[in-house]
Amino acid sequence: MTHRFNPAARRVRVTVAGEVIADTRDAVALEEGAYPVVFYIPRQDVRMDRLAGSPHRTHCPWKGDARYYSLANGPENIAWSYEQPLAAAQPIAGLLAFYASKVDAIAIADD
Repeated sequence: MTHRFNPAARRVRVTVAGEVIADTRDAVALEEGAYPVVFYIPRQDVRMDRLAGSPHRTHCPWKGDARYYSLANGPENIAWSYEQPLAAAQPIAGLLAFYASKVDAIAIADD
């Protein structure tokens, strides 16, 4: 499977229940085989005060161990992060990605 990390070069905004949870022009786009592109967002551009760490964890053989975050009073395990990824995934270290199925929208714009 092919994995490519590139600057998104566009604005990425994540909303949940009408609230903007993340808004950045500094996302990293991960293209992973035939899967949809996943945008990883720097923490300074995420409303971390609205997220709480979850006990849920997963492991990817090429990215490493993922930690999950839930929205306070909202969906559980809405986002994940590779805090200390394996060498191949260093471009996304500490960044957060959101499940499209658990948010209202992950909007991509050229502005």
